Amino acid sequence: MIREIDVKDISMHVENMLIDACENIPNNVLKALEDAKAKEESPLGKEVIDRIITNDLLARNSHLPICQDTGVVVVFVEVGYDVHFNGDIYEAINEGVRNAYTKGYLRKSVVRHPLDRVNTKDNTPAIVHVEFVPGDKVKIDVAPKGGGSENMSSVHMLIPADGLDGIKKIIMDTVFNGGGKPCPPIIVGVGIGGNLEKSAILAKKALFREIDDESKDPILNKLEKEIKDEINMLGVGPMGFGGTQTCLAVKINCYPCHIASLPVAVNIQCHAARHKSIIL
Repeated sequence: MIREIDVKDISMHVENMLIDACENIPNNVLKALEDAKAKEESPLGKEVIDRIITNDLLARNSHLPICQDTGVVVVFVEVGYDVHFNGDIYEAINEGVRNAYTKGYLRKSVVRHPLDRVNTKDNTPAIVHVEFVPGDKVKIDVAPKGGGSENMSSVHMLIPADGLDGIKKIIMDTVFNGGGKPCPPIIVGVGIGGNLEKSAILAKKALFREIDDESKDPILNKLEKEIKDEINMLGVGPMGFGGTQTCLAVKINCYPCHIASLPVAVNIQCHAARHKSIIL
């Protein structure tokens, strides 16, 4: 049986999730920051994380954005085969973005063209990825993705001979060269496999995983832990001031790829890890 969903409901939920994401740090991310503060060996690094936590709680209690950069909206939508929308799902999502950034007094950061740089004044359009799945449900994941962390991300087309060492080098170089610009302690999303654009989407989607989630793939599970430890030995530290807590988590997704290719994408997220999810 086909299930009808009113796109006005999509707009409402997108609006609410975006305001919530910008104002309220997830409890598991807050715990990760508190754990990082306890582990941080640098007195300055420990103080920096303490200031981050204070800022996050102030935003939560005062209904203010965690950060002035309220990002470009990224949306992943899983649509059941048995769902029918009574309108344009893309326009509904953008309507939700417009409302959120107006009602929530969030900074509008989107320009209409990458060269003329004229602001769209409502933070649209969002970047929307749609996937069809079995069932009659709709899952919506939203993230207001900041420009500072996004700018420090990278995609590389390795060859199979580069192997695990090549993958690790790309990740370490990306994090080290980013320094304090992506606002560490960071979450590192990694996409391995597919092709050029698939690896980037895998890395982006990895950032939507919960911070305390562990990969069910035993190879990736081990690799996530190894890379997190190695990143924290780079000495970048909180906000780039030096220390032992550069990274809160590493999340890796993978996908089959061509025999001659080894695509690797690294998508960095700031310490706020802003994202929300709902199933309708």
